[in-house]
Amino acid sequence: MASNRRSKNITEGIARAPNRSMYYAMGYQEADFKKPMIGVANGHSTITPCNSGLQKLADAAVLGIKEAGGNPQIFGTPTISDGMAMGTEGMKYSLVSREVIADCIETCVGGQWMDGVVTVGGCDKNMPGAMMGMLRANVPGIFIYGGTILPGRYQGKDLNIVSVFEAVGEFTAGRMSEEDFCQIERRSIPGTGSCGGMYTANTMSSSFEALGMSLPGSSTMANVHDEIVGMAAAAAKAVVEAIRLDLKPRDIVTRKSIENAVAVIMATGGSTNAVLHFLAIAHCAEVEWTIDDFERVRRKVPVLCDLKPSGRYLAVDLHRAGGIPQVMKTLLVAGLLHGECMTITGKTVAENLADIPDFPRADQDVIRPIGNPMYAEGHLAILKGNLSPEGCVAKITGLKNPVITGPARVFDDEQSALAAIMAKQIVAGDVMVLRYLGPKGAPGMPEMLAPTGALIGQGLGESVGLITDGRFSGGTWGMVVGHVAPEAYAGGLIALVQEGDSITIDAHTLSLQLNVSDEEIARRRAEWVPPTPRYTRGVLAKFARNASSASSGAVLDKFERLD
Repeated sequence: MASNRRSKNITEGIARAPNRSMYYAMGYQEADFKKPMIGVANGHSTITPCNSGLQKLADAAVLGIKEAGGNPQIFGTPTISDGMAMGTEGMKYSLVSREVIADCIETCVGGQWMDGVVTVGGCDKNMPGAMMGMLRANVPGIFIYGGTILPGRYQGKDLNIVSVFEAVGEFTAGRMSEEDFCQIERRSIPGTGSCGGMYTANTMSSSFEALGMSLPGSSTMANVHDEIVGMAAAAAKAVVEAIRLDLKPRDIVTRKSIENAVAVIMATGGSTNAVLHFLAIAHCAEVEWTIDDFERVRRKVPVLCDLKPSGRYLAVDLHRAGGIPQVMKTLLVAGLLHGECMTITGKTVAENLADIPDFPRADQDVIRPIGNPMYAEGHLAILKGNLSPEGCVAKITGLKNPVITGPARVFDDEQSALAAIMAKQIVAGDVMVLRYLGPKGAPGMPEMLAPTGALIGQGLGESVGLITDGRFSGGTWGMVVGHVAPEAYAGGLIALVQEGDSITIDAHTLSLQLNVSDEEIARRRAEWVPPTPRYTRGVLAKFARNASSASSGAVLDKFERLD
């Protein structure tokens, strides 16, 4: 038997000789082939400040892998800047990039037979794309967040990217001087890092820490601070240890750990985009998780953190106050986290949090104690009704009266809707309907930060409703409802709304209703003609053809079983 095994090893070694030759060309030695090959998926680019500070983290990860006895294999992943693409045709590519990033990671890890992977990202879609790719590949992996940005300053106030969008509305409403507008534009983004509030990037980084796929304390660091480089090296070393333990992403990402992540999203007042992304993440992990599970978690988890967009503070303030570990420990003590969930550290959530105080420090007010929350229940509500039988997502906290019934103002694209706002054609009591902006219709489900920011700047954030089958930026707040499903392009009722129809948004009853008779709806449906595709070639056409409903994450591989 020993002779047979030796012959087999020699045969396999001969067969793999061409493979090794390629590595010898890159300076490998014989001993290197006994070390784990670990990919470093590097999202560095100069496209956006979110990603322009990532190279130092990728370099630190490479060094950490080498020090831990692994061989780093570096490859790139693309990014689209949501902030730069907002309000333009380019925004259609944002959600598409989530799938492209996931495909890149799955392809490189699988194609090169990597033993593990470290993913480094900054802008919004980097994170869900990376997590989806890691779950598909299912080799030991970790996510390294590029870090948040520091606030800008003007006239004694902190600024961030949303400050600019809201300034547009204030300026056009005559409530701001041109000088102040220009100064806000110039000063809001002072350097590298992702948008500073609890917007989508910081929401996803925080939730990944809670999920167990990032190191404790890593999700709210600033990109320009030195501690983040040491964290990147430590994260890379953790993957080498995870390979030794055979600890894979699907061992960590379970139904209970996703519930932990969603609990932290609720507690921190996170982005509506997290709903879409965690539906997609659960799909890749083959975990049963539906849009109704978000509502189940929302009802039991309070909002503990006073963070922008609807609160006062930024991610850097949360970090100084104890960060996500303190939020998690507060939830754990209250019985709102599953402490037994495994994490990439090789320890459980409870073990990672053992040394964190049971209660937030008294010298800060970013994180509230469980008995004195910002809001008693979570902020991301799932609304249903005849306008969205599959469900849609609304931010319901921070509003004086989260109920509105008003006349529909109907727009089939974002640009005409924004033009109407800027021309002051939208008044208090209106319900704006922005449609054909869903996963298939736009395609790519663009974010509506420009219209919502303009409404807020004009003082209409709480008196005008806005519903869409598109998405919202993590920086959005107000009487807004997104992810309406089925979308207009697929024949959802939102496609049949007419100018002046009565629409009710009611966060108390969790309903979104078109107040039109069933007979009239049936008449309109009989006359409705599906629109022709906006794109017939290329990546947008492929996305439009394959994307599932927003209610299932807008994923591209939700195929019907053939058996």
